[in-house]
Amino acid sequence: MKKMINNLFQNVGKFIDHRIITPITKLVLVITSKFDKSGKRLERWLSKSNTLLFISLFLAFAIFVMIDRKILLFTDNTAEVLKDQEVKVIYNEEKYVVEGLPETVDITLIGSKTDLYIAKQSTSHYVTIDLSGLKPGTHKVNIEYNQNNGSIDYMVNPSVATVIIYEKVSETRTMSIDLLNKDSLDSKLVVEKINYDTDKVVIKGAEHQLKEVVEVKALVDLNNLTANTAGTYTIKDVPLKAYNKDGEVVDVEIVPETIDVEVQIASPSKELPIKLVPVGDVASGYAISSMTSSETKVTVYGDSETLNNLKSIPVNVDVSGLKDGKTYKLQLEKPVGVKSLSINNITVTVGIGNVSNKKIDGVKISVKNLSDEYKATPVTESDAEVTVNLKGVQSVINGITADDVTPYVDLTGYEPGNYEVEVKIEGTDSKVQYTSMTKKVKIKISKK
Repeated sequence: MKKMINNLFQNVGKFIDHRIITPITKLVLVITSKFDKSGKRLERWLSKSNTLLFISLFLAFAIFVMIDRKILLFTDNTAEVLKDQEVKVIYNEEKYVVEGLPETVDITLIGSKTDLYIAKQSTSHYVTIDLSGLKPGTHKVNIEYNQNNGSIDYMVNPSVATVIIYEKVSETRTMSIDLLNKDSLDSKLVVEKINYDTDKVVIKGAEHQLKEVVEVKALVDLNNLTANTAGTYTIKDVPLKAYNKDGEVVDVEIVPETIDVEVQIASPSKELPIKLVPVGDVASGYAISSMTSSETKVTVYGDSETLNNLKSIPVNVDVSGLKDGKTYKLQLEKPVGVKSLSINNITVTVGIGNVSNKKIDGVKISVKNLSDEYKATPVTESDAEVTVNLKGVQSVINGITADDVTPYVDLTGYEPGNYEVEVKIEGTDSKVQYTSMTKKVKIKISKK
């Protein structure tokens, strides 16, 4: 810029000297010589105020026109701004990490239109920050514009950057898999297994950056599967990302940057019985005589582990206040982990009859959920068994025996000692209400 301004003033000075001062001087000499021959005539002419005013105005106008024209000729230069130019940083990337670098800068180019066009088309111009030879710490460095055309002036914005150089360190971390777009799979499909070469990766960066990393994940996008059917697929170049405790990406180097992942897609299924579960109490003096469903079984789709833990699909039937039979249209609810059911709705018919009672004596009490290192014994013989009362229609309860009834105590979390615990009842027929005539029993828990 300074160079251009200096050249401009030099050229203007030469022009004024050559085109204005020299010609005017010559003109004055000529006029003087002429007027010397008749000095009195010159004196009388110059003594007139209008004459001097006219000469002054004429010379001012001539000088203005000539200078303005010449400046226009001399200022053929123009300026153009190149926005968002990438910055090339020169440093030892294997040894250091640099923070504070501008991603882009703006460059103002000044020169003739021809030179600017050539400069923009050239591939040899670039912006650099040279950190060679600098040690770890904070530094102010110049941002340089490199180009081959010496006739172009330029300005870089920003022209200076404050950077921090850190020693690069590395750590080995364990990688996990994060499945993206699982819902894109067909409802009957599940990811059965994922295979990859290793779960160990190396992360590199400044020490404070590595301290931020709490997990490294491979982001497996199931939209990249070549088909939406059961089978084994390979997804290549799965990107790895490092995250902090807030789930934000940490800008560190990960080796390798990507991995290949083998995904096994399967369609595990299991046929389960539909279990009708009455909810609420029918009207006083009545009981459920029958509960039937339009479907008794359903095929369930999900991962193998989920299916192995399922024994039935429960369906709640609200029988509150019923005095007469009723038909329901009910929707099946998918258990947690289940992706799909072969049917979604069933029709349930409930029959109602007059209530009857039946007692079953001497039913042994069982123990549930006690730690394997302990044993439970009843304090007295009467604490070992209970009488169970059955409430239902006569035709149903007549067929129920002690083998169909399970009184138990739930000892989850109990330690050695003496306790009085509640007796609970399970029965095989959901149409019947089961109650224990003894509400609590005494037991002793000891080590085996």
